Amino acid sequence: MKRVPFIKGIVKKDLKTKTLCKRLHPGDIALIDHPDLDEVAAQELAERGVKAVINACNIFSGDYPAQGTKILLEEDIFIIDNVGKEIFSQLVEGEIITIAGNVIYAKRKKLAQGRIMKKEILSDHMLRAEENLNHKLDFFVQNTLNFARKEKELILGKLNIPELETKIEGKHVLIVVRGKNYKKDLRAISSYIKEVKPILIGVDGGGDALRELGFHCQIIIGDMDSVEDATLFKAEEIIVHAYPNGEAPGMSRISRLGLPAKVIPAPGTSEDLAFLLAYEEKAALIVAVGSHSHMLDFLEKGRKGMASTFLVRLKIGAKLVDAKGLAHLYRGNFRWKSFSFLLASALFPIVVLATLSPLVRHLLYLFFWKMRFH
Repeated sequence: MKRVPFIKGIVKKDLKTKTLCKRLHPGDIALIDHPDLDEVAAQELAERGVKAVINACNIFSGDYPAQGTKILLEEDIFIIDNVGKEIFSQLVEGEIITIAGNVIYAKRKKLAQGRIMKKEILSDHMLRAEENLNHKLDFFVQNTLNFARKEKELILGKLNIPELETKIEGKHVLIVVRGKNYKKDLRAISSYIKEVKPILIGVDGGGDALRELGFHCQIIIGDMDSVEDATLFKAEEIIVHAYPNGEAPGMSRISRLGLPAKVIPAPGTSEDLAFLLAYEEKAALIVAVGSHSHMLDFLEKGRKGMASTFLVRLKIGAKLVDAKGLAHLYRGNFRWKSFSFLLASALFPIVVLATLSPLVRHLLYLFFWKMRFH
């Protein structure tokens, strides 16, 4: 007879998973409403040490190979989904709930029931998702081409950039986006940041990662929906990404905080805008951390194409370097410098002993004498 799962803990809830993650503590139970859970959200839930995740909707539909569910299961985090949105109004954040099998209780009252997600179920659904991927790819490419025609001003035109306090021209610029493995990649190039001292630009929540690692963020850019207040107060400059028509919903939050900010209208994502800003301001090199670069990234973000991103990458060209590649190059450079120092240290006593030898001194004297009159 199989043992029925029994889990008890404090519930934390939010309709936005990225907002919820900031309030979670180890052992909490996370209540989310996140269809086809993406990889970044799952990584953050796992990092927070939650013991269970309750999803109001389908955590993995099989529409495409979303990676979030796999990550949670690999971390042995219990998952129950399809419990219904009504549970959000039935629970108060911070109260203790109990999960017995596929049923959720609070104060001994049954609130909802759902599906226990297991590795076997995920495997079956993943096969269907991979079979569906070709169809998704075709649809994705068509949308990308259609939107590229509409957003081609990203390539042909210039951004209307206000005068910045941060001087970028001729410098390295590091742009951090809240994307796949962004914290891990950021740690991997921490030596580069400390030694080269690039201009640090955080795209919304990417700025929080910089602050958490103790780095000072010169510019925060985005629609201001996921960056923490503490990060905004410490940033030297704030740029709110506005729609092409000039509407900037993010300015209302900045105004409430009493902070100064500049507004730049632009199509595409805030990530695209950050890259274009660095390029237009004549950065010598643009390093990307957590950047979205392939179809799954965009499907997990709910985007049906990557037109603006494709055009931006085309425009900035060879100036863009991915952090993963930089980490390998920088570690390689660091090892060569270390080897150089070791080699010099090893040769130093040999050189000293050789120069103290009368025979060697005489040979050197003849050599320099010959070079002088050659």
